[in-house]
Amino acid sequence: MSDSYVFKSPIGLIKICEKNNNLTNLSLQQADDASLQSQKFIHHSDLLYETYTQINEYFSGKRTKFELPINCIGTPFQQQVWTQLQSIPYGETRSYQDIAIGIGNPKAVRAVGQANNKNPIMIIVPCHRVIHKNGDITGFGCGTEVKKYLLDLEKIIL
Repeated sequence: MSDSYVFKSPIGLIKICEKNNNLTNLSLQQADDASLQSQKFIHHSDLLYETYTQINEYFSGKRTKFELPINCIGTPFQQQVWTQLQSIPYGETRSYQDIAIGIGNPKAVRAVGQANNKNPIMIIVPCHRVIHKNGDITGFGCGTEVKKYLLDLEKIIL
């Protein structure tokens, strides 16, 4: 069984999806999509409610670690990258090269960037914590403004 929920956040409308009691997607939705609007939380799964609660705690500065069952569906390489992303502590960043080295494939920097871009569960699998090795804020599917906001929220950029 699967379920989804859309809600307003400081970065825009977020859609969360779950299937078989695992979070499968957390993504920023296009504001111009008239079919999407913030919903009242009625008749949704316990997991979606808990995800909604933990995301709101994150945005209010009360949560630095998520405790949710997730299922990121992707290639074995993407899975390796996404697992590595989850090891980046709150308030810290890594470079794409650091991630490539961490998965034992130091030449796969561009492929790491592509896998990062395909991350189905943003924030919880913290792709926003990956920056260019020179410190530049680059490569975020939701835009660099959102990435900067999330990094600032975590006090990485002052």
